Amino acid sequence: MHINTADPDLPARDLPAAAHPAAAHAAGSAHAAGSAHAAGSTPGRPRHGATRQPSPEAPAEPRRVLDPARAFSQTALLRRLTGVRASFRDTPASLRLWFWLAPVLTAVIGGVLRFVRLGQPHSLVFDETYYIKDAYSYLQSGYERNWSEKANDLFNQGNFSGLQSTPEYVVHPPVGKWMIAFGMWLFGPDSTFGWRFSAALVGTLSIFLLALIAQRMFRSTLLGAVAGLLFAVDGHAIVQSRTSLLDIFVMFWALVAFGALLLDRDDGRRRLAARLSRLTSPDGRVPAKHLLYGPWLGMRWWRLAAGVALGLCTGTKWSGLFFLAAFGLMSVVWDMSARRIAGIRYWVTGAILKDGILAFVMVVPVAAVTYLATWTGWFLSKHAYDRNWAASHRSETWGWVPASLRSLWHYHLTAYNFHVGLESDHPYKANAWSWLVMGRPTSFYAQYPLKGQSGCTADKCAAMVTSLGNPLIWWGGTLALLFLVGIWLGRRDWRAAAILTGFAAGFVPWLLYPERTIFFFYAIAYEPYMILGVTMVLGMVLGKAADPPWRRQQGALFAGIFVVLAVALSAYFYPLWSAEVIPFDYWRQHMWLPSWI
Repeated sequence: MHINTADPDLPARDLPAAAHPAAAHAAGSAHAAGSAHAAGSTPGRPRHGATRQPSPEAPAEPRRVLDPARAFSQTALLRRLTGVRASFRDTPASLRLWFWLAPVLTAVIGGVLRFVRLGQPHSLVFDETYYIKDAYSYLQSGYERNWSEKANDLFNQGNFSGLQSTPEYVVHPPVGKWMIAFGMWLFGPDSTFGWRFSAALVGTLSIFLLALIAQRMFRSTLLGAVAGLLFAVDGHAIVQSRTSLLDIFVMFWALVAFGALLLDRDDGRRRLAARLSRLTSPDGRVPAKHLLYGPWLGMRWWRLAAGVALGLCTGTKWSGLFFLAAFGLMSVVWDMSARRIAGIRYWVTGAILKDGILAFVMVVPVAAVTYLATWTGWFLSKHAYDRNWAASHRSETWGWVPASLRSLWHYHLTAYNFHVGLESDHPYKANAWSWLVMGRPTSFYAQYPLKGQSGCTADKCAAMVTSLGNPLIWWGGTLALLFLVGIWLGRRDWRAAAILTGFAAGFVPWLLYPERTIFFFYAIAYEPYMILGVTMVLGMVLGKAADPPWRRQQGALFAGIFVVLAVALSAYFYPLWSAEVIPFDYWRQHMWLPSWI
């Protein structure tokens, strides 16, 4: 249950003989062609991240030099590519149990915080006025329709007579609204619990996924549980899971894609080790021609799954395109690194030609087809917005394109112009830079009952739903991400790079639109990667299993204090996330910054 702070991309201490200066000529030309790349260095130069500073109690472990005939065996390749891992079947039954039980327990904790009193408040809050009513419209006709004035009041009472027959112009794709509609279909459109069921379910599943992802990245059941627990108790994630907005679904599908690509990373390395080892000659060496670009790895099914997830992410909000681009590049870079470590001479070209092209085909077109499929309700309708635009706008240039696709393209152009031109003022507008310190959380719901009203026992009370995160997690998370920038630059740790990629995909694009009306709750898209950043830093605080007992005890104390304080702060702030009726003065005590009010 410890984190390996050395770079797992270069985990093996065993080097092919040709990487050792004294044996470079004895290794043979075929092996020497790729051995320097297998070691990740030039001959005679230690690989970056492969050595560790010796502790005062223990001398440095000597580096072993592999015989050329063994350097490209499947065992040696797996050791270099994936590190030393105990087989799941060979681990004690108790650890195998906790591998699944720890993520489940954190998800149960998060589920309780999300599902209890989920129907409160018994009214549409904030942008639920759009998405829940759109979801109801989907259940009726498969596309969005207009609503009459004061439809919210009727809708809150379970009266849906405000739905009109004319199509409504909306600017977000259908996936998130279909997911909201699922809960309304299960529990009825008049159930406020049903309105928010899908958001709460997805928020709970995300905890489970994040815990599994952390376990795989850090090879630690304990750190997986820490990541899941922090995500379970954070207020920003809780509020998003208890409110039917679209961003929780963007986060979920991006996280599914990230997890799939993480599995693909390990699968690709196992395939590379297996296929490269089969190319060895009887004397155990790999002919030089096979080490120029490396072997084809075939169909990568986890990449296909990632393509579907990214299509659904983009089909929720177009911001999913940034995850598509960032995760696609990240996956190809992982392939480059694997070929370099394995000993491929032209590892960049080999990864592009033999991995990258197929990766593009298995992700981008799959995501595009998935995205188009999410518009099925619009395609099957006759009266959806802009559905018949092409019929009245003929084109000699694009006339060969099916009319439905031309109509959809025009719809997308108008929606894009709306998004980039959205500059209306709003009291909770928050520049993306302010997200890093929670400068302006969004108030979703606010009521101020007086004594005797709605269970208020003080002179004045407050019932609030505010997308305010746990201050310790968010402020600590921002510091952790900055720290990981240094870790990546200094150690080239792939885990830090992966975490920063997920964060950048959810954050950096919003910096390009400083004048656009944006809100803090958009930050839910990158929150899982911020949690992973905090978890990775806590793992470094815990130290390595080989560290002296006093070092491990100190690390456990500091990490434990952080987690306990985070849980305590969440208990303190929870009433502001769940619309509980509390004394007004108690609410003011939680407003640590003036901009939070």
